[in-house]
Amino acid sequence: MAEAVGDRDRRLLIVLPSWVGDAVMATPALRLVRDTLPGWYIGAICRPGIDQVLAGLDSLDEVHVAPTTGVLGPKRVAAQLRPRRYAAALLLTNSFSTALATRVAGIPMRLGYERDGRGLLLTHRLTAPRREGGGWAVVPAIEYYYHAARALLDVLADRAVDAKAAIEPLPKQARLELAATDADIAKADNLLLKAGIEPSAKLAVLNPGGNNPAKRWPAERYGQLADWLLETHGLASVVNASPAEADIAAALRAGSKCQPPCLADFGGSLASLKGVLTRSSLMVTNDTGPRHIAAALGVPVVSLFGPTDHRWTTIPAPAGEALVLADPDLPQGQTANDDPERCRVDRITLDRVRRAVDSVLIGQPQPADE
Repeated sequence: MAEAVGDRDRRLLIVLPSWVGDAVMATPALRLVRDTLPGWYIGAICRPGIDQVLAGLDSLDEVHVAPTTGVLGPKRVAAQLRPRRYAAALLLTNSFSTALATRVAGIPMRLGYERDGRGLLLTHRLTAPRREGGGWAVVPAIEYYYHAARALLDVLADRAVDAKAAIEPLPKQARLELAATDADIAKADNLLLKAGIEPSAKLAVLNPGGNNPAKRWPAERYGQLADWLLETHGLASVVNASPAEADIAAALRAGSKCQPPCLADFGGSLASLKGVLTRSSLMVTNDTGPRHIAAALGVPVVSLFGPTDHRWTTIPAPAGEALVLADPDLPQGQTANDDPERCRVDRITLDRVRRAVDSVLIGQPQPADE
């Protein structure tokens, strides 16, 4: 690897995952790289919005925001990266296009998983584990990214790398990392003021949306939950939903007596969400990115899982997390993805979610699921 670096500065590019939750799950890998390569300049490239989530982290020296994708996407990304003269790239994505972009950018060393037909574009290829009978093995994404970071560090240290090595469990000391900047907190304070939330209010954030409709617990049940949180725990709820999810937020409010405000109606963003969460006592969420943001910021979380197996996104949550599965009794060897009907998210009852909230807020054990 020393020869590949040549006379270049010690400069590493990390290609970040595209989804918010995955980017947060990559933060232990970022910390490992930063702590192991203190003399290196570490840049990252990501989709718009991910930069807001990662703002304030000291594990990155620079974050590039990728230009609009499309047919010319890899060419535009490469043009953005080429002047930085990166010596190595760690691809935490699985896509062909990101591998092509780093190749066209002239980065000499490119490590990632051999997926999406991109093997020839990588100089160092890792084998992604598969299940018996086909399909990708259920490996927590946080471990998947950490494994790739370890392999990169082995390459940079001229140690042999076994491309087919098993992915090991995350070290006990590894944690999700995010920071709410002063700007994030100021945005949140202004947002909550406009939403009519008193500064002294104890908050719960409800996250009823998600990119996949199959992951969305019924919005009217979120509305009923908001009433119960206020009556039982004294928590005033706010709704986190994107502008495109206005209909979901409206359905939630229609099912609620307390009419919790939707942050998007007052200019909410991923940056301001971090600030709101620093003031919050709880998040109840579908299987989507804000779950990971809350866990990383030390907020207790209740996470609802339907036809997407929770083991893909196992995360450390020191403040506490209760997982509520649509079907907690799947046969051995089967995943929620294998039986979407059996694991419909609407099979989760309101009572089960209430018990999960009690378990993280007051330490009350949950009774066995029906």
